[in-house]
Amino acid sequence: MTDGSTRRTMLTTGTAALAATCMGCGNNKGSSSSSSTETPTASEAATASESATAGSSASGPASSATGTVLAQTSEIPEGGGMIFKEEKVVVTQPKAGEFKGFSAICTHMGCTVSQVADGTIDCPCHGSKFDITDGAVAHGPATKPLPPKSITVSGNSITLA
Repeated sequence: MTDGSTRRTMLTTGTAALAATCMGCGNNKGSSSSSSTETPTASEAATASESATAGSSASGPASSATGTVLAQTSEIPEGGGMIFKEEKVVVTQPKAGEFKGFSAICTHMGCTVSQVADGTIDCPCHGSKFDITDGAVAHGPATKPLPPKSITVSGNSITLA
């Protein structure tokens, strides 16, 4: 019986110690949650980043009220385009002086498109191709067009609106 009572004492003591430790962790998280927690911090960071981007684009000295400068018009080839992975946008120039913006995320399975060639925006994952003029599906398996993205051309600059 000594072994049983020793085991019971150890389990009880160990459980109590674990509970106290966890409560201590909970208190630390509780006290730090007033300053930050993991999930809300990520959300808040994204919101803050979006607010900062919006604020800097509206009041920044180097940009107008539109948004992030993506490229110069001379950088977008006529009959082709350019992919901006960080912004998840594709800018095309179907004909001289006509610029279009589309999402760079394939509507089939969410892959990022990888190239603009021969009049199409191409996805590397399953071979979907989209027309550079309107984002329409030129070759499946995608069944939905690339959504348009608002861009603005001002002088020689192309900005994400």
